[in-house]
Amino acid sequence: MAVITLGAPQNIERIYEEGTTYLEIAKEYQKDYYDDIALVRLDGKLRELNKKIKNDGRLEFVTTASKVGKTTYRRSVTMLMHRAMYNVDNTATILVMHSLGQGFYCEFEDKRPITDALIQSLKDEMLRLVAEDLKIEKVVMKTDEAKNLFSTFGMHDRGKLLRFRASSNVNVYKIGNYMDYYYGYMMPSTGYLKYFDLVRYENGLALLFPDSDTKSVAPFEPSSKLFRIMKETDEWGRMLGIPTVADLNQAIADGKLRDIILVQEALQERKIAEIAERIVQEGRRFVMIAGPSSSGKTSFSHRLSIQLITRGMKPHPIGLDNYYRNREESPRDEEGNFDFECLEALDVPLFNDNMTRLLNGEEVDMPSFNFKTGSREYRGNKLRLGNDDILVVEGIHGLNEKMSYAIPENEKFKIYISALTQLNLDEHNCLHTTDGRLLRRIVRDARTRATSARETIAMWPSVRRGEEKYIFPYQESADVMFNSSFLYELPVIKPYVQPLLYQIQADAPEYDEAKRLLKLLDYILPVPSDDINNNSLFREFIGGSCFNV
Repeated sequence: MAVITLGAPQNIERIYEEGTTYLEIAKEYQKDYYDDIALVRLDGKLRELNKKIKNDGRLEFVTTASKVGKTTYRRSVTMLMHRAMYNVDNTATILVMHSLGQGFYCEFEDKRPITDALIQSLKDEMLRLVAEDLKIEKVVMKTDEAKNLFSTFGMHDRGKLLRFRASSNVNVYKIGNYMDYYYGYMMPSTGYLKYFDLVRYENGLALLFPDSDTKSVAPFEPSSKLFRIMKETDEWGRMLGIPTVADLNQAIADGKLRDIILVQEALQERKIAEIAERIVQEGRRFVMIAGPSSSGKTSFSHRLSIQLITRGMKPHPIGLDNYYRNREESPRDEEGNFDFECLEALDVPLFNDNMTRLLNGEEVDMPSFNFKTGSREYRGNKLRLGNDDILVVEGIHGLNEKMSYAIPENEKFKIYISALTQLNLDEHNCLHTTDGRLLRRIVRDARTRATSARETIAMWPSVRRGEEKYIFPYQESADVMFNSSFLYELPVIKPYVQPLLYQIQADAPEYDEAKRLLKLLDYILPVPSDDINNNSLFREFIGGSCFNV
């Protein structure tokens, strides 16, 4: 027998026979939750519902409303789609390309045309499997055995990926006689996977999931500009012969990474040069730059300014952070803490007054914000715009029209920058862009702010909420989008970030996230950073940049 203490809201102690599954316990208490129970925490450690009780412990339920529950649900629905496609046509391989709104964008490997009939037959088969409520089982296999198995299902990238894993065993998941590999936890059965949709989009299809309401599919609102930049970077990866981590590892093993670094840096430099040329040709005076955390906005601004200089212009960087209100005037959030991310934290009228005066040819004494004292200062930094002067404005609200309401639209050139990961683990597991940015942030925070990985992970949800509220709604208004990610960055950042993640103790709330990131890095061969130029955007995070970042 095992004594299980249930956490809030139950707050009771129960005795169960050893061998009882967590699923059986979850079904007892599902009535206490609107959202489906996806996993449990036993003494702080995540467990799948099909696992069995072995000893005493404290149990908490994890629902699909949580981050880990949501990703577990999405991962399981993705496997459901592949299982259904295998039933409909076992010669077809669906590639999960990248995130798209509240879903994944997918294409067929053989580029077959997507028809409404094909999508409907796939959706019908998925719903049939949901109705059957088939168990999703985890099976431990020898790595070599798994490689052979995946090849029979046409998953050739999977075998290449496993080649670079030192472990002799691998966990695979099974629905009926179909087996697949997924990076992370899974739901207990197909009966839980009721909420999804499939729609045709561009040359592929979108697999859609719920968002805040876990029992209804989120509206399909694709960002067309973001989609195009993701497609472009997918093509870069395929042009270099590196669409997946397995291909990247092979290139590292073959000693080809230096060439990949040089080509990637050249592609980015060409893109920055094209943006600078367009700004000059269109005669814009204000360059407005915004993007989520750890996108490399500061280095990008420097690189863009250099390209503008080569075209005879005189760029002047302006950080919106210098327009923060004095600390005593700063707004607070619902918990009473200073809210430095909301628009009201900035002196918007002062910014617009300064910009209007500059546009009118007046001299302006530009402010600087002292973050130690929490007050605005004037240090004699006077500015007057000449015919060749351009203002490069960078900050979280750079694309928000409310931030620059007094500047005429025809004077503004808007740039959205983000690190949009263009690399997938394999055919079915895409890497999320937020993971790459979080790894960057962990390394930079440790290097420049003496902030631990645990602290960075703890504040990441707050950072993400700010991005969702203040940045992403305005991304489609950008004149251009710039992808600051690199194919080579995960191998390079691995030696920097691994020791920082290992410092997080098992009893810390951030341990599960650290463990997940470490597991991701486990698939990637490390390389030194010696071949990365000192003007690379990536140097902003690992150090060694020639810019003041």
